[in-house]
Amino acid sequence: MFGLIRLVNEMKKVFISNSEKETKVLAEKIASIAHKGDVFALYGTLGIGKSVFSRAFIQKLTMVDDVPSPTFTLVQEYNAKDFNIYHFDLYRLKHADEVFELGFEDAIYNGVSLIEWPEKAGTWLPKDIFNIEIEPHTKGRKITITVSSEEKASRLCVI
Repeated sequence: MFGLIRLVNEMKKVFISNSEKETKVLAEKIASIAHKGDVFALYGTLGIGKSVFSRAFIQKLTMVDDVPSPTFTLVQEYNAKDFNIYHFDLYRLKHADEVFELGFEDAIYNGVSLIEWPEKAGTWLPKDIFNIEIEPHTKGRKITITVSSEEKASRLCVI
């Protein structure tokens, strides 16, 4: 794990995960700093661990055992203590405007959203979010979390 890196208009924190278990532990820590209105955009190739991360995040806040990937439903909703969690998988969208058919706007303002394949949302993705990029790294994964606000950076620092 590396420290927080401050760049112009954004801050990054990099984690190295050497196993699925370590990715789950990180997701649980990230879940512990989630607030109503937060958006977590998960970037990465097919099979890189976005769903593993999302599942652990949701399980930490809801105690739900069965957390299926929303590949076919496109969105799954879960009740947490202080907010609802919306787990989006936008992979199958043809046009960015289709996010509104999924209740996207309500979700990003009134709950916590985990969005796999966020690039499919185009310009509808909010700016002040947690961008999480998962990529291969030696025998594991490099997970880079980028934020653009001091408030989100201060929450990220406690992890």
